[in-house]
Amino acid sequence: MRTLRTDAEREEAAALVQDRQRWLSLRGLPVPAQADIPALFRDPQTRPAGLFEDGKLLACMVPERDPGLGWGEGLFLGCLHTLPDQPDDITRLITLWASDFAARLDLPLVRAEALTRHDLDANPAAALLRRLTHMGWDVQGSGPGREGDRVARLELAAERRSGLSALIGCRVHEPQAAPDERGSA
Repeated sequence: MRTLRTDAEREEAAALVQDRQRWLSLRGLPVPAQADIPALFRDPQTRPAGLFEDGKLLACMVPERDPGLGWGEGLFLGCLHTLPDQPDDITRLITLWASDFAARLDLPLVRAEALTRHDLDANPAAALLRRLTHMGWDVQGSGPGREGDRVARLELAAERRSGLSALIGCRVHEPQAAPDERGSA
């Protein structure tokens, strides 16, 4: 897991997001309403992170410290996308990394949102949420998400996991205050 710094890495993440959205659409699964998520990964002000294996990008996201969702202090994994047709191992690795990363930042929890179109007990949401709860995530209800989509709210306890720091080169995005008219922050 590392921060995406180069234009090429950011472009690769944008392409992964587009592939994932196309894959979801073809299967009739929920796709984020925010139309231009790939542009978020291209934006130099955003600090996306990517999960790589043997130089191949398998997942991308925007980790943020307390992005102002009203959930309390924690690490939020925004715009999380995985390469289509990959095993659950990617999600398991992200889970382990996120729990450890939050603990290293002295944050108590990791939060994420999973798109849902129906009740949480209906497929395909139910199957996804079962897999996530088996990995340690807790479902904290559903409702409108950060971008207005219907989501399941997820929480994961932060926990240090020795040995992971050698595999991680990532920083969290710190939301910045907007500059006032004089140009100061």
